[in-house]
Amino acid sequence: MRISNWLYKAVNGWISLLALLIFIAFTILVLPRQAEKADTFSSDAGSPDMSLFYSPQQLYQMAEAYGEQGRQAYVQQRFTFDVVWPLVYTFFLCTAITWLYGRGFAHSSAWRRANTIPLIAILLDFLENLSTSLVMLRYPHPSPVIDWLAPVFTLLKWVFVVGSFILLLIGIVAYEWRLLTRRQLA
Repeated sequence: MRISNWLYKAVNGWISLLALLIFIAFTILVLPRQAEKADTFSSDAGSPDMSLFYSPQQLYQMAEAYGEQGRQAYVQQRFTFDVVWPLVYTFFLCTAITWLYGRGFAHSSAWRRANTIPLIAILLDFLENLSTSLVMLRYPHPSPVIDWLAPVFTLLKWVFVVGSFILLLIGIVAYEWRLLTRRQLA
């Protein structure tokens, strides 16, 4: 609740616009190159962080397919690019949802607290990165428990990331609805 309230005090239209521009630039300029790099070391085995469902056995199969260099590249990418990217999308989602919900919902609405949902997504993304990286670093040695947690973190990450974008769409509709009803009353 405190974080939600702080966001409503800190976020304005300029910050939201800046977050949107960073998100768009990153999506256009950085993501395609990172996807190419990932394809290079993944050997068409897929990637845990781009999967929705995978088992511990499939995670180990990916680790095997990557080879030593691929696993090292995977871990390096998790602690460089995949630290920055979640910060970018979380900055965008938190500011956009905060800005839209601040204008689309009454101050007393419980919907306004939804602006913190992207923070759960980033936490799960980082937990996923840590757990999958640990499995990759320790391979071929098993990583009990962590190998089961990694797929759970991945699935939950996607639930909260997609959920955040759905909340963003709800915010756009609520904002537009409020504008429309104000015009009709005027």
